[in-house]
Amino acid sequence: MDELRRRSISAVALVLGALGMLFAGREAFAVLVLVVGLVMSWEWGRIVRSRDGMDLTFCVHALTIVLIVSAAAIGQYWIAVGFMLAGALALFAMNVNEETGASVLGAIYVGVPATALILLRNSDPYGLMAVLFVFSVVWAGDTAAFLGGRSIGGAKLYPSISPNKTWAGLLSALLAALVVGWVFWLFLETAQLGYLLLCAGGLGIVAQLGDLAESALKRLFRVKDASGLIPGHGGFMDRMDGIVAAGSVAVALGLMINSASPARALLYGM
Repeated sequence: MDELRRRSISAVALVLGALGMLFAGREAFAVLVLVVGLVMSWEWGRIVRSRDGMDLTFCVHALTIVLIVSAAAIGQYWIAVGFMLAGALALFAMNVNEETGASVLGAIYVGVPATALILLRNSDPYGLMAVLFVFSVVWAGDTAAFLGGRSIGGAKLYPSISPNKTWAGLLSALLAALVVGWVFWLFLETAQLGYLLLCAGGLGIVAQLGDLAESALKRLFRVKDASGLIPGHGGFMDRMDGIVAAGSVAVALGLMINSASPARALLYGM
């Protein structure tokens, strides 16, 4: 019960903080993305390099994220992509003899969703609602997966990667995502229920796959948690894995549908 209480308090605090920065405006949201991105960069180093994350490679990784977020925040998204590629090349050169792939992937793992989420938030007039939609799908899915897995149990989803995840948890996450899609349909005039359900359900599945991918990374490097910064949850990477995956896919979907207004495209399919 104490563990569940700590987990619940931490989750509520994180959600309220994220929502506060999201609603505060573009600049505040970019600051949120930057702070979380820097923490995730440090945690990435802890996982793949086992040096407590604080080394020269981390400094380059962190500088890359600062440049990416700064460019994205002022709408220079292609420049942000350029900074990400340059940072990845620098990390490659610095770690050519050890963990090259893992260090290079760190810049991409943090840089892609950072750029994507800022781009989505900046896509007025639907940016705030679109990011809220992505966050809601992931948060509802994570909560439902945890509760469903614990209360129902049953067959394991992928025990060799994540022994605690079950099919019941995955189906619970999918159901929660569909409920989020239905709730947003109630508030979005002219939105299509079928499209929103399909979009929310798809992003819910993507978020769970992102969770599995991060679990596979930790299993590969024999690490239990990215860090211990969040009581009851582990680290920021442990809580952001779903948003990393779902946020990136959501923006890609929005851009494919309507590159001029990806936030509207994500919510309305047009």
